[in-house]
Amino acid sequence: MYVVELVFECFDDTTISAVEKGINGLMDALRFNGQVLGREFPVVLGDGEFMVRAVCPDQDSMHPKYHSDFVKVCLKRLSDASLLAPKVRLLGLDINSEQAAEEETPSWQVLYTTYVHTCSPLRSGESLLPIPLYRNPPTLNGDHKSVIKWQTEWQACDEIQMAGGCKAEHAALRELTEVDSDLFRRGWDIRGRIEYITHIPTYYYQYRVGGKSLQDEQARKCPKCGGDWLLDQPLHDIFYFKCDSCRIVSNISWDHLK
Repeated sequence: MYVVELVFECFDDTTISAVEKGINGLMDALRFNGQVLGREFPVVLGDGEFMVRAVCPDQDSMHPKYHSDFVKVCLKRLSDASLLAPKVRLLGLDINSEQAAEEETPSWQVLYTTYVHTCSPLRSGESLLPIPLYRNPPTLNGDHKSVIKWQTEWQACDEIQMAGGCKAEHAALRELTEVDSDLFRRGWDIRGRIEYITHIPTYYYQYRVGGKSLQDEQARKCPKCGGDWLLDQPLHDIFYFKCDSCRIVSNISWDHLK
């Protein structure tokens, strides 16, 4: 990932509230298109200008060719706050984050995230590196907001169940693991939409924890079709199960792996 700085220059008198609305609206639009990552974007007041630093998947993530219709609308709205379109300066590589997948079309891909990841939840099945969402056509309603919203909820549930400090842990875990949960169904449907628009086999990650023993875990069947799906060798040391019919991958419960 790369760190960029966006500089918004004023061309007339304005107000802080107008600037806040204009810049935050644009940053939200860029986020929902996958062009910037994370949820917090501090805005710094300079001498007749405002600066925002953000993390992007790639060096050219802010190129206009990737802008969604909503991003274009928000860019035009900047003039309401007497702001010019931002100048973008690439500051350099973010050494604390993963790099984006190569632009070559993968043979398969997977929706996979955890609460510690801020990168795209769409990952190459070959390298498990994140694929910037804006490389693909819009998922729904002109951008990838549905994917980002799903990822935010998945990560929230993951953080609650990892902390394990309240009764909500069990409800959060159910959303991550059960195929009839709201979160699972929505994510699996999004997976299908991505596969439809990219023409690339796209899988959904089913989180697994608990279970009685390693032997019982290895005997698990696909939760949707009931078929055999245990792999001879795990993929990326994470996916021990893969159902090509239902497009689901899963791990063996971490409780039984040494």
